[in-house]
Amino acid sequence: MKKTLVTIIIFLTVFSTACVNDTGGPGGEDRMDWWRDARFGMFIHWGLYAVPAGEWDGTTNHAEWIRTTAQIPLETYDGFVEQFNPVAFDADEWVKMAKNAGMKYIVITSKHHDGFCLFDSEYTDFDIMSTPFKRDILKELADACDREDIVICWYHSIMDWHHPDYLPRRNWETDRSTEGADFDRYVEEYLKKQLAELTGNYGRIGVLWFDGEWEDTWTHERGVDLYNYVLGLQDDIIINNRVDKGRQGMAGMTAGDEFRGDFGTPEQEIPARGLPGVDWETCMTMNNHWGYNKFDDNWKSSGELIQKLVDIASKGGNFLLNVGPKADGTFPQESIERLKAIGDWMDIYGESIYGTTASPFSDIEWGRCTKKQVGKNTRLYLHVFDWPEDNKLTVPALENKLKKAFIMDGMAGADFEVQDDRIIIDLPETPPDDYCSVIILDVKGIL
Repeated sequence: MKKTLVTIIIFLTVFSTACVNDTGGPGGEDRMDWWRDARFGMFIHWGLYAVPAGEWDGTTNHAEWIRTTAQIPLETYDGFVEQFNPVAFDADEWVKMAKNAGMKYIVITSKHHDGFCLFDSEYTDFDIMSTPFKRDILKELADACDREDIVICWYHSIMDWHHPDYLPRRNWETDRSTEGADFDRYVEEYLKKQLAELTGNYGRIGVLWFDGEWEDTWTHERGVDLYNYVLGLQDDIIINNRVDKGRQGMAGMTAGDEFRGDFGTPEQEIPARGLPGVDWETCMTMNNHWGYNKFDDNWKSSGELIQKLVDIASKGGNFLLNVGPKADGTFPQESIERLKAIGDWMDIYGESIYGTTASPFSDIEWGRCTKKQVGKNTRLYLHVFDWPEDNKLTVPALENKLKKAFIMDGMAGADFEVQDDRIIIDLPETPPDDYCSVIILDVKGIL
């Protein structure tokens, strides 16, 4: 992930045109349907950078960018290949943890910026088959996902700090010559051929999640070409906006009408008002880093992560929540605990997330709302973060007739009163859930 944090304010009028969903071709709009319904996925950042676990020469603030942030020479970094032996890796266990957390898809780093590939590639020796492990991580995960009905997806970096033809070099690599380097050859003979492997050897792939597009060597024209190329490999695949140029920093949206990309990618932030009419997905870490850093104890709480999932769904977005596995192939215990807590909540309230659309309300002080069409009627899911002290929930008035209200956990009915400008719902004294309780309103007609 791009390291430098940038705070950019983009007005909603820009947002509304920033991400044009060019979903033409044989798949048409249908190829986005599963993704829009899923709402929740797992991001996995894993590679050689897990070996140093964030530490280099006495500094402890590194992760997946360590080769650049610690300025490690290529020959030294290559030494991690012999040290990467994740004997505790169990694809079925990883996938079941994602599934039990309520996640519907997994996006894993097939190749990050360091150039190391977690798959068996015909076009490089800088891959998993050169390690003592010698097993295709992506093949095992794809097979496990198929068994569990989880959609497998790849994160693939356009940038490559290892390949001799990739340009530019890092500005500190003064002793690494660019003589003979050919960026066109890198794209045509390496990047594209590896993408053909990734879409041809592992069955159906849900998403190709590109990154590393911001350097001057990558252009809009290259982005359009690569987008079309990937659709030619699998016509129902979904491709994020980072295949093209113009992303507005960590806000993750791309300004303009002509760019390619099926959804925007806000990073470590949630758009304050959502992005009406635009497909988007917030990617976020559980602590401060994407890759494993054994010193990073700044973990978001389970409750905070559940409320972020709800917040994102209430604005019409997807949540891609990251795990950075250890070098031995296990998830950090803190990640396991949070996935379990989210899964326990989703077991009860998942219906209020999957297949929902954005809230019809602009502001509600006590929490968030998601919406779902049920036949010819509408169901509203009121996610209550802050339980009212008087046990009366105030909801903005609706033009449509209110049919019934009930508590989602236990499905007990709730009394309500409709006033001119609001609806008052009587709640029990104790919230059913410590993090987020859900009240259902069934409304006549379509909102």
